[in-house]
Amino acid sequence: MSDWDTVTILRKKPPKASALKTEQAVNAARRQGLPVETQQKYGAGTNKQHVTTKNTAKLDRETEELRHEKVSLDLGKLIMQGRQAKGMSQKDLATKICEKPQIVNDYEAGRGIPNNVVLGKIERAIGIKLRGKERGQPLQPPGGKK
Repeated sequence: MSDWDTVTILRKKPPKASALKTEQAVNAARRQGLPVETQQKYGAGTNKQHVTTKNTAKLDRETEELRHEKVSLDLGKLIMQGRQAKGMSQKDLATKICEKPQIVNDYEAGRGIPNNVVLGKIERAIGIKLRGKERGQPLQPPGGKK
């Protein structure tokens, strides 16, 4: 037998697993009467890596209102008085402490969330203590106590 007598039959490659999962392939299998198994994967189609641990019944029983702590209005008044005594606008103070003017506005209105870093910057800029027992007292320069 020579090479001319042999016949090579070329066939299509079998479909890959991902191609078998397409809607078109599933419908074709159903039409042919083949058994089709479908499973819904847990968390499919979501981008969640972490699942909440509290169950819903426990959350429903929760009655406490959870809110951020806000600065007091008297602190806002202290900031305003100190700023005006130095002749600064809210924007000037914000620029001096490298924060946005909205933050100074929020602190003066009593809406700001207390942040010791920001309060420390404001204390140094206006020269008034805003935290601790000596609130409203002039700020001592570093190394001033003897």
